[in-house]
Amino acid sequence: MAEERLSLGQAARLSRYLQILTQTSKAGRNNISSKVLSEHSGVNPTQIRRDLAALGKFGKRGVGYDVDYLKGQIKEILHTSGQHNIALLGCGNLGIAIARSNVFADHGFRISALFETDPVKVGQKVGDLVVQHISEIVETVKDRNIIVGVLAVPPKAAPAAANALIDANVKIIFNYSEALLDTAPGVTVHSMSPAGELLYALYFYLS
Repeated sequence: MAEERLSLGQAARLSRYLQILTQTSKAGRNNISSKVLSEHSGVNPTQIRRDLAALGKFGKRGVGYDVDYLKGQIKEILHTSGQHNIALLGCGNLGIAIARSNVFADHGFRISALFETDPVKVGQKVGDLVVQHISEIVETVKDRNIIVGVLAVPPKAAPAAANALIDANVKIIFNYSEALLDTAPGVTVHSMSPAGELLYALYFYLS
């Protein structure tokens, strides 16, 4: 697996394992079993062992997996062992909450620029960053080597915000709005919808 391009399923599962390993490490635990990984990820233990065996011989029977070592190996596979810079568009309540949380920092992503169209918000400080006007996005993305854009804007503003990121040559967009975005070839959009996740969970609860 390490020498070949991952399938979508493999990449999704390894990303989930990495999230669990990161939180396990923060909790101060050194080892984790495939059973515990299964409980938190929803992936069958046999599939977990198969995925991790493809990376190398990391686990020990009766002991489990070394959390920090396995975390480092998965980061290498997913190309997340370095730091990757993010541009966050939208500094309303949601945007500020994202900017101040560790949701990205825990996995090697750093919010390195904030953008707004509201003149009242432009120039304000959020942590160590000053909110910039969206007209500055092309130059800032280039100067700060930003590769990911996060949209925390109202649905009506999302298409224009996405286009601004595309014009700045950002190829990965995380969309926290409910808007359906049409983007250029080569641009990947991931829509983050808590409502969709709740509907999915509710279906299985009521079925």
